[in-house]
Amino acid sequence: MANADKREREDSLDRFKEEFYQGENQIYMDGNSLGLMSKRAEIKLLELAGSWRSHGIDGWTEGSHPWFTLAEELSARIAPLVGALPHEVMVTGSITSNIHQMLSTVFQPTENRSVIVVDELNFPSDIYAVESHLRLRGLETEKAMRKIQSRDGYTLSLKDIVKQLTEDVAVLLLPSVLYRSGQLLPIREIIQAAHQKGVLVGFDLAHSIGALPHDLHKDGVDFAVWCHYKYMNSGPGGTGGLYLHERHHHLLPGMAGWFGSDKNRQFDMDHSFTKAEGAGAYQMGTPNIFSMAPLLGSIEIFEEAGIGAIRKKSLQLTRLLRELVAEQIPELKDVTPDKDEERGGHIALVHEEAARICKALKEAGVVPDFRAPNIIRLAPVALYTSFEDVEKMVSRLKMIMDRELYKNYTNERNVVA
Repeated sequence: MANADKREREDSLDRFKEEFYQGENQIYMDGNSLGLMSKRAEIKLLELAGSWRSHGIDGWTEGSHPWFTLAEELSARIAPLVGALPHEVMVTGSITSNIHQMLSTVFQPTENRSVIVVDELNFPSDIYAVESHLRLRGLETEKAMRKIQSRDGYTLSLKDIVKQLTEDVAVLLLPSVLYRSGQLLPIREIIQAAHQKGVLVGFDLAHSIGALPHDLHKDGVDFAVWCHYKYMNSGPGGTGGLYLHERHHHLLPGMAGWFGSDKNRQFDMDHSFTKAEGAGAYQMGTPNIFSMAPLLGSIEIFEEAGIGAIRKKSLQLTRLLRELVAEQIPELKDVTPDKDEERGGHIALVHEEAARICKALKEAGVVPDFRAPNIIRLAPVALYTSFEDVEKMVSRLKMIMDRELYKNYTNERNVVA
């Protein structure tokens, strides 16, 4: 463990590990699916519940975090993590509801431009949302939704993305990091190519926010959506977020709601919608206070740690993980891109017995993430994974493979793996 010991001594983030709840002798490698609870997140959740107990309805305007402006407070603090201006970000909704909001707002098909380009490796929910918008606009999904094909089944090439941006394309919607392989797409290059062709571009940041820095405003990204329950550790079903570049803020929300109103006019109860300034206009219903509360504690940790330091350690952890696997367990195929600048925060390993291997890992005290049909995803998270954890995890995985312990389990998928 000499190499791990040296890295631990140089680790500027090691102090945060004790802030997270983790089972004894457990190595948690599933933070790219659901992050662990921190003590600060728990405190803020209880604090906001206490404000309800103490203030009742006056909690909307009283207490340490008044509910009426809680979303705006959080949005301004999240903005630096995605490289946006404060008024371009809104903590609201979920990834799927925010995709619906963004598409209903910016997707304005014409006779000559009515195609939305997606990719065949994207998460199903994003595809479902795109298909529904095309149907609502009276368009045939088979013609108006075009999928970028992968050459290897795990990654996308910039050349293939740009090739699909023909004159009939209105919107390009992609993940920043592909959930299957961990590939980080070249956002700036994609934006430049798309804008030259008059195409608006949106990104789903589910697998990148909290794991690496972004520069959405300067890169010129038109819109983005994300969740906070993965690397951001805000808890299951935690409120998501959206970003809309300020050049689009003149647009009325495609799906208007009461909380998208100008806050100074909201209680006038006027049936004429007075749009809020900035991204706040693209909220809909009343904020989910308790689903937002843990993010108050989580963001404190990110502000103290710094996203640059988090990215640096994340790359070190994933580099160590893949080097050890390649050296000790070569039968596992690593399908994550090699270069640091081309990968997010997790490593994807392929094996025909992936489902059984994941079950064996859980029995051995490692929490992995299985994705059908044959992918083991492992995410060492900078805030609560040590270098020693990575070495121990690989050791347990090697034992499972050497002894074929995975054969003690069925290859049937669990509902949640």
